[in-house]
Amino acid sequence: MAKSLSRREFIKIGGLGLGGLALGGGLMNSCANMLMEEQAVQLGLTGAANGSLALSPTVCEICFWKCAGWVHTIDGQPWKITGNEHDPSCNGRLCPRGTGGLGAYLDADRLRTPLIRTGVRGKQTFREATWDEALDFIAIKMKKIAEEHGPECVALFTHGSGGSYFKHLLRAYGSNNIAAPSYAQCRGPREEAYMLTFGEGVYSPERTDIRNSKCLVLIGSHLGENMHNTQVQEFADMVGNGGTVITVDPRYSVAASKSKYWLPIRPATDLALMLAWIHVIIEEQLFDQEYVKNNTYGFDELRQSVKKYTPEWAYPITTIKPHIIRETAREMGWQKPATLVHPGRHVTWYGDDTQRVRAGAILNALLGSWGRRGGFYYPNKAAVPKYKYPAYPAAKRSWRDAFPGKYPLANLALASGICDATLPSPERDCSFKGWLVYGTNLLMTLPQPKKTIAAMQNLDLLVAIDLMPAEITGWADVVLPECSYLERYDDLRVSPGRVPTVALRAPAFKTKYNSRPGWWIARELGLKMGLEKYFPWETLEDYLETRLKGAGLSLAELKEKGVVELPQRQPLYFEDGVQPEFDTPSGKIELYSDVLASYGFDPVPQYTAHEEPPDGYYRLLYGRAPTHTFGRTTNNPILTETMAENEVWINTKVAELNGIRNGEYIILANQDGAKTNKIKAKVTERIRHDCVYVVHGFGHQDKRLRKAFLRGADDAQLITKVKIDPIMGGTGMRVNFVTFEKVVQAV
Repeated sequence: MAKSLSRREFIKIGGLGLGGLALGGGLMNSCANMLMEEQAVQLGLTGAANGSLALSPTVCEICFWKCAGWVHTIDGQPWKITGNEHDPSCNGRLCPRGTGGLGAYLDADRLRTPLIRTGVRGKQTFREATWDEALDFIAIKMKKIAEEHGPECVALFTHGSGGSYFKHLLRAYGSNNIAAPSYAQCRGPREEAYMLTFGEGVYSPERTDIRNSKCLVLIGSHLGENMHNTQVQEFADMVGNGGTVITVDPRYSVAASKSKYWLPIRPATDLALMLAWIHVIIEEQLFDQEYVKNNTYGFDELRQSVKKYTPEWAYPITTIKPHIIRETAREMGWQKPATLVHPGRHVTWYGDDTQRVRAGAILNALLGSWGRRGGFYYPNKAAVPKYKYPAYPAAKRSWRDAFPGKYPLANLALASGICDATLPSPERDCSFKGWLVYGTNLLMTLPQPKKTIAAMQNLDLLVAIDLMPAEITGWADVVLPECSYLERYDDLRVSPGRVPTVALRAPAFKTKYNSRPGWWIARELGLKMGLEKYFPWETLEDYLETRLKGAGLSLAELKEKGVVELPQRQPLYFEDGVQPEFDTPSGKIELYSDVLASYGFDPVPQYTAHEEPPDGYYRLLYGRAPTHTFGRTTNNPILTETMAENEVWINTKVAELNGIRNGEYIILANQDGAKTNKIKAKVTERIRHDCVYVVHGFGHQDKRLRKAFLRGADDAQLITKVKIDPIMGGTGMRVNFVTFEKVVQAV
């Protein structure tokens, strides 16, 4: 007779963790007596698992890390998601968001069928349509734009795996205006800074060798709150092995709590601290002298440039005492080359972001960490041939034409730039006339939402392709419902890492409602536009099989294993045989950049003070939570149970000064009069007095998101000012200041 299990015992045995606890209600009750057969046998609980158990390989879509996993079903019904133990990105362990991925499939508020607008933009006035009708509508509009203005006047905004099919569609159509907010609003300054210094970027996921680091420096990087899976696991291992962590952050973050040194820096002065560190490391000869001599260019110019940036100079700017600056610089020098100054990811802060991140890159160069164990490794990537298509038509114009002479080192299209170039101007012969928006809610990802709204009002066509309703879908002319990642095939995951791997996402469930996979939507639209030669495959299985065959693999093998490691490998470090080569003009690591100088920028980073908050205002900082991926998950029925709303962190003395109690709801108002919905105050000593902090992605305004509607505050509403990075066009968004207002209770 099978042993009966309590709910608590089931959760413990099933290993569901935080994601499982969040299931709750009907799903948990329906699964409470179901165990994987091997677990039941090990525990002597044979017969406890009723029904047919099945596994489907998947690649998580909840964040960009894309961990490989298994979807567990019983009689075709969802049970849980676990990590694939053969995947080096997760080592068999998913973060809370990954285990909560079933919520993407289960969410009752999902978009269900194509919609066509019946009223003015900005109002949720739609009628249901068939797929043929919706795609015909779009195809006709896109052909008309191409005839009257040129195909280049249509742009794509994209975020997520399915965006690759729409990139292909747009290039086949004749436009190369493809932008991801993750560039100009997130990581772009980092990519350009490392390209300028080392001749290549840090990739995504980042090539950081945290597990072998002896000293890790985090500057505004919230490991443990931004759940970048491999890095968080390696961070835990590194701390457990006695490594030194130096965290620079105005807030006592999770990472700060694990640190030997927490430097609660004055916001907007990070560059001053790094220049002082460079000064100390050079003057005290803490740098890797042989490495610098053999591999760098411009050391003498760098040394001369930073002579003035002493710790005593930096102290009144940063509020970090000189002896702490010296002590932390020495700690970095003692542990070289296994000292890693983390490059960060979301780095668009103050408008000098490329130069600020470049200062961190220079620190890594001085410490000899690039290409060295405990620093940055040289990644492997599986050699899987791309699908062969006919050549794309040559685009006659690009987004750059709207900004002559600006942002010379931007290597990708700027999402904010396309938004600006959609507004009519006598200086441009063509403003953008059409937007395709895939998987990104522009009103919460682009700063200055009023400008985004003004741009959308000037479009002839706006198409939103998404899983969920959101603010952006309310402005669309056509809304196309994509199915969840658990209901579809997608392109192969071929990410750089220590070992070359290929991972497969296969459908675990039949498609719900009248939704479709992104590949199907792009292909059908392409066929209606007469682009058949660019879509020769009929199903994504055909497409995948063709790619896999070129790598000596098969779809059947990937379905069985989920992740396959390929044999071709190169060494990871210089000491293991990688030849030091740098794709820069000098052929070396550039501490001094002639490229920057040629465009009129500082060849070595220089400090310039930023605007400080006026009296009664506080700098607005924002970040992530471990159980959410910004606004993409705040309606997820599993993850919402772990965190339903955000809070605003306020220093205890500031709260007392403003009469704010812990747990009280307040309203944030910025210097331009923009206000948020009510948000709960978190009164704490763990943040400086001159700033406040919120988790981004809450406060949705779309009533169709029933769990997220008006829960917490949307900080994007407060980002009415930006400082543009002149080097690559990134939008520095931490230049907004807020004050507090009381919530007026309805009578």
